[in-house]
Amino acid sequence: MSDGTPADLFFDAAIGLLQRVREEEAASIAAAGTLLADTVAAGGRLFAFGAGHSSLAAQDVVYRAGGLALMNLLAVPGVVGVDVTPATLGSALERVDGLAGAVLDTSPVRAGDALVIISLSGRNALPVEMAQNARALGVRVIGVTSVAYAAQTTSRHASGTFLKDHCDIVLDSKIAVGDAELTLDTIPAPFAPASTVVTTALLQAVMATTAATLADRGIEPPLLRSGNVDGGHEWNGRVMREYGDRIFYRR
Repeated sequence: MSDGTPADLFFDAAIGLLQRVREEEAASIAAAGTLLADTVAAGGRLFAFGAGHSSLAAQDVVYRAGGLALMNLLAVPGVVGVDVTPATLGSALERVDGLAGAVLDTSPVRAGDALVIISLSGRNALPVEMAQNARALGVRVIGVTSVAYAAQTTSRHASGTFLKDHCDIVLDSKIAVGDAELTLDTIPAPFAPASTVVTTALLQAVMATTAATLADRGIEPPLLRSGNVDGGHEWNGRVMREYGDRIFYRR
């Protein structure tokens, strides 16, 4: 590690990654935003899925101020976040064949919808099968992953494929294999992961693009406002009444 405090170096690394995805993923961000806008305009529903820490980025675009009211969390029991005990169970469930199919079969996801699947490595059975099965249902899939894993690791799915191989659009987070940005001679392992920062920024850039694209078409984007500003609850009530048949986190 070079000169500078660990905090400074982490910020430098995160900012560098954000600059890379801003420049190198601009076309994919625009395409993803357009895909979601097309889905909204056609009456489709929006879903986001991530396992483990990847679920943080999925949750970040669901039911939040300034976000699209139509984005729903596709939850898989035991893998949403790290609240399952033991925490290692969540990692194990990501490798279970058939789980994604069972979840999709019992979910409201249907043809014409769009699903954002977030998986840093994209190598486990769950995200691979989630993308495969969703596309078989006629769902458009946006994958958010680090493409580097496909070149430097092996797939844990029987097909030998990765999430990136089963998506309509792929957003590459550029995160290095291992998800740790810093090293120090006195610490035996690399540390300071940046995947959440970068993946969350990527998705918020897509959401911003979606909202602006809808507005350009003369469609008011179904956005939520903060409940902590005057009139926020009334605004949100109107949006949820208008789009209630496409919002599932209230049921």
